[in-house]
Amino acid sequence: MTTQHTELAKPASPDHVNGVLNYLADKDQHPVSYNFKPPPGVPARTGTYAKFAVAIHSARPIMSELSLDRQGFAVVRHNTAVANFYDADEVRRVYYPEVERLVREFTGAVKVHVFDHNVRSRPMAKRRENGAQEPVKVAHNDYTLESGPQRVRDLLGDEAEALLENRFAVINVWRPIRGPVEESPLAVCDAQSMVQDDFVKHVLKYRDRDGEVYSVAYNPNHRWYYVPNQQKEEVLLLKCYDSDGRGARFTAHSAFEDPSSPPDAAPRESVEVRTLVFFPPDASA
Repeated sequence: MTTQHTELAKPASPDHVNGVLNYLADKDQHPVSYNFKPPPGVPARTGTYAKFAVAIHSARPIMSELSLDRQGFAVVRHNTAVANFYDADEVRRVYYPEVERLVREFTGAVKVHVFDHNVRSRPMAKRRENGAQEPVKVAHNDYTLESGPQRVRDLLGDEAEALLENRFAVINVWRPIRGPVEESPLAVCDAQSMVQDDFVKHVLKYRDRDGEVYSVAYNPNHRWYYVPNQQKEEVLLLKCYDSDGRGARFTAHSAFEDPSSPPDAAPRESVEVRTLVFFPPDASA
């Protein structure tokens, strides 16, 4: 994977910052990433990315208006009983049921299946502590038209085909482990400002299977948002797939360097939980 450089970010204004996002440089590319040592002569990663300066707007003025079915993301207040998000057993035991209830109540789903989570902290990832990963600073979406349904088949076995007959979605639940977030906040793109052609399939190679995500090609119509100084109780719901194509279907997102961050900003620490969300037979976006 290589990166091209374009213009730099500009100073912040009251309602937005001018951040830099990494987009796929050419939508005719077909990126491939290996999660194991590739065959001799095959690169571990392909795809060229370019930096674009974009306005990233504060979501706070419109927070009450946000909709998973329009913009593709929403922010809800949620308290948690989890004491240590770096304890994977506690997260599964305490947080997974909390997330299931939150998503079910927010969406009206009849079934929510929580299936995994990640914790992110750049310094911890560099020290290989707590299983943490670094924030992802490339515009992307976690599922494709093909990999969304395949995830249901992979996880739910004999139940899958019956569940796939009705509307379902993949929703990520993203929250700060500590707030406020001052460094590497998460930017999300209003799904209403995107078209399907902006999404480019990116193949993930595993030893036993291939997965797919979307890289994102630049489009000047994209409208990006973030939650400035996001607090631990401010939880972001992010729709990464919806089988119903009449509303928001995918939501591009990326961490970014906030030019308004103080020089002594604490490194971002966050947790994201992935859920499969199943709706009643008559549900639509």
